[in-house]
Amino acid sequence: MTDLPPIAPEASPRPSLRALLPLIPYALRYRGLIAAALAALTVASAATLTVPVAVRGMIDHGFSAAGSDLISSYFLAMLAVVAVLAMASGARYYLVMIIGERVVADLRSDVFAHLARLDASFYDTARTGELVSRLTADTTQMKSAFGSSASVALRNLFMFAGAIGMMVYTSPKLSALVLIAIPIIVFPLVASGRSVRRRSRKAQDTLAEASAFAAENLGAIRTMQAFNAEPATMKRFRQAVEEAYQAARNTTGARALLTTVAIFLAFSSVIAVLWLGAQDVLAGRITGGLLSQFVLYAVFGASSLGQLSEVWSEISAAAGAAGRIAEILAIKPKIAAPARPEAMPQPSRGQVAFDNVRFSYPSRSDVEALAGLSFEVKSGETIALVGPSGAGKSTVFQLLLRFYDPVSGVIRVDDVDVSKVDPTDLRARIALVPQESVVFGATIADNIRYGSESAPMEDVVAAAKRAAADEFIVAMPGGYEARVGERGVTLSGGQRQRLAIARAILKNAPILLLDEATSALDAENETLVQAALEGLMGTRTTIVIAHRLATVLKADRILVLDGGRIVEEGDHASLVARGGLYARLARLQFDAAAQVADVRAAE
Repeated sequence: MTDLPPIAPEASPRPSLRALLPLIPYALRYRGLIAAALAALTVASAATLTVPVAVRGMIDHGFSAAGSDLISSYFLAMLAVVAVLAMASGARYYLVMIIGERVVADLRSDVFAHLARLDASFYDTARTGELVSRLTADTTQMKSAFGSSASVALRNLFMFAGAIGMMVYTSPKLSALVLIAIPIIVFPLVASGRSVRRRSRKAQDTLAEASAFAAENLGAIRTMQAFNAEPATMKRFRQAVEEAYQAARNTTGARALLTTVAIFLAFSSVIAVLWLGAQDVLAGRITGGLLSQFVLYAVFGASSLGQLSEVWSEISAAAGAAGRIAEILAIKPKIAAPARPEAMPQPSRGQVAFDNVRFSYPSRSDVEALAGLSFEVKSGETIALVGPSGAGKSTVFQLLLRFYDPVSGVIRVDDVDVSKVDPTDLRARIALVPQESVVFGATIADNIRYGSESAPMEDVVAAAKRAAADEFIVAMPGGYEARVGERGVTLSGGQRQRLAIARAILKNAPILLLDEATSALDAENETLVQAALEGLMGTRTTIVIAHRLATVLKADRILVLDGGRIVEEGDHASLVARGGLYARLARLQFDAAAQVADVRAAE
């Protein structure tokens, strides 16, 4: 077995802190929480900055004979300050973390809503696993920045500013030396931020690729095992994980180096100032308490600056994640409601018309899927689309549901151009039974109710009975409340298809689209479901895609497609008599069916 090619993330634009700006409106929704957090932060910072003053008083006066009676008072005052500091710090942490959690929860909801609105052409090339990674891992990275990192950043900004102010007040001379050192410390932080953001973005991209690969293969676990592809798949995923690890290690290394340099420079400046201050104490120019007060403020400022370097790295990493989220939010859906959508007539008549429609899929723009297709379906009429694979049958459904817009030509439903209406209104008039039935990892009832969540249970059961699904449902442990596993893995293909039919029956739409709706059923259940569908089709406009021609014999008209255009039209008898493409397809299928019947009879 040959090795699969390695996963390589695509080149990404250079991330910038500007990517975090769109998050500000999310935070501003909670101004009350922000005000409370700032108040708690101010109290906590003020309490912290009070400690050095108490220490100075204790050193200068408490250890003297005259001040010995005051030493207990100094310690009680410091205990009170610490109590205020603890309560304010706890409140600040809680409020800032809650704001971060709330902002990221809102962002995740908006990103998912945006993804749900993007058109089918986006998902023709997008990898679902990577999108899920952006929705989860990237937003988690941002949650860290908006939560704990924001809390630490705000605290240390306040502490740094307050410590600098108190240092200047305590000793302008020594403060001047510290202020000279600050640009030397800050410059590496700013200079290295771009590198950290770039490395973090690469780490997130690589992790997303690995997540996409894992999701894709775990979703096809049976195929993987059936073809003994586990070793190659595991090797490729291991390689992807290793690449993600290397990218993350490079990011962490850059952040660690940044933190090391910042802390060394910050505390080296404190040591230098302490040495100079000690000379002033020895010379009698300042007291030991004053120097202690200044040194404590210098330590507060240095430690705050050191922690800011760590936070800067985390914020830079969050900017990379925010850039990836911004890329998704910047994508505009190609299929959207017009600014002033045209109203569709009520009640719906279920009329459908294609007028000289031409279409090519965006991923295959050089191949015409439909080449000037024109036909009409009257209200209550049943037509069948037949033809070889690639003739354009499924494309008709894709355009009718407005998953894509035609390159030219017009599609009308109830005499209204579908490009001029809200897609939601259009799709409300159409029920689809796809060839590959989609079942979600929920209960049986929830799957039938999908898109009709308010339907009462009796309607759900009635739809299941009409789809010949009730018998197998009630036989399952839990019945309609039984969970079916991801993608309905615990159900057979025929059972999944019957649930899809029940879902379409429950929707009760005036237009019914059946794409090989009975292809996964055995002969007995096909007969039952076909009878149910015929009852359903009798009052609705129905378009049927069928490869098995036995399912379209009762259609009012049969449209034979080839190369994206209609090459024949009529009922079964007239098309067979014509001796064209349909007759050839019919002869192949019915002769094969006769041979199978002869073999079974001989057995």
